[in-house]
Amino acid sequence: MNLCILGIETSCDETAAAVYQASTGMRSNVLFSQIDLHRDFGGVVPEIASRSHLEKIHLIVQRALDQAGATLDDIDVIAVTSKPGLPGSLLIGLCFGKSMAWARNKKFIGVDHLEGHAFSAQIENTVPFPHLCLTASGGHTSLYLVHDFGKYEVLGETIDDAAGEAFDKIAKLLGLGYPGGPVIEKLATQVNFEDYFSYPRGPKNRLNFSFSGLKTAVFYDLVKKGICDLKTKLCNSKQENLQTIQQQVASSLLVCIADIFKAKLEQAFALHPHVKAVTFVGGVACNKFIRAQLKALCEQHGRSFFVPSPQYCTDNAGMIAFVGNYKAQQGKFDTFDLDIL
Repeated sequence: MNLCILGIETSCDETAAAVYQASTGMRSNVLFSQIDLHRDFGGVVPEIASRSHLEKIHLIVQRALDQAGATLDDIDVIAVTSKPGLPGSLLIGLCFGKSMAWARNKKFIGVDHLEGHAFSAQIENTVPFPHLCLTASGGHTSLYLVHDFGKYEVLGETIDDAAGEAFDKIAKLLGLGYPGGPVIEKLATQVNFEDYFSYPRGPKNRLNFSFSGLKTAVFYDLVKKGICDLKTKLCNSKQENLQTIQQQVASSLLVCIADIFKAKLEQAFALHPHVKAVTFVGGVACNKFIRAQLKALCEQHGRSFFVPSPQYCTDNAGMIAFVGNYKAQQGKFDTFDLDIL
C-alpha cells in the first residue's frame, strides 16, 4: 500500500510535523525548536514547552502539508507520538492529531517516541536485520536488538540519567549554557579530545547504562578545583584557569561517554555475534567524535555502521511518520481512546 502518512511529534520541546510516503520517501519534515525559550533556564521547562506547542502546532502541521504539496484530503493516516515524554506536551500533539483524524475520517496511529528513534536510521539507509541500535538523547539511553520493523528487544537502558542529560547538566556546571552537547564537543576539539581526568565509566559486565555517578564525579572534581561552589553549584568566572578547565572537563567527559558506548557495544557483540550492523540514533548521535569512535569500533568487528542525518537524530516528526507507515502496512491502527503513557 502506498499510503500517505502525516506524522506529528510533540514529546518534549520540539513542535514537528512531517509527510511520508513509501513511493516518494520523506516529502516534508518541519520543526520548530524551543531552544531559545528554555536557554535562560538551563533546561526544558514543561509549562513553557506545552504553551509553545499549543501556539505552534497548527502552523507547523500546515507548513508540513504545504511543503509536501499535499492537503489533508491526500493524507491516509495520521501518526502521533503518544509516549514517552512530558505529559502536557504529549497531550497537545495527541489531541490535535486525534481531532484531525476524527474530523476527516482518517486512520490513526500512536507511535512510541523511542521506536521512532530506533528506526530513524532506516529512513535514508537500508540497514540489515538483525542489528544493534544505540539510542542516546537528553531523556533516554538504550541499547536494542532489532529483528525487523517493529520487532525489537531492549538489551540495556539507563538506570538513572541519560547521556544527553549528562552533557546538559555538566555544561551548566561549567557555565556553558544550554544545550550542552554542541559546546562540549567544540571545547573538546580545542584540546584534541584528550582524557585528562579519567572519569568513572559506570557499571561493567552488564548492558545497562548509568550517568549519575559520572555527573557527581565531575561536580566534586570541580568543587575540589575551586571552580564550583557546593552551595550555589555555579562556576566561578573569576578563575584565571576557567577556560582551560572547561576544555579539559569537556574533553574528558566526551572521551568517557564514548568509551562507555564502545564497551556496551563490545559486550553486545559477544552476546549476539549474529548481528550484522549497528545504528547510532538520537540527539547525541549528532556528535561527530562519538560517531567516529563507534564507526571505528564497528569496522574492527566487521559490522556495518549507520547514523541518520542530523535532521533525523534530534526529535523530529519524520521518524514518527516513518514508523506510522510500517505500522499501517501491518494494520496496527489505534482507536480514539488512546491516551498518553
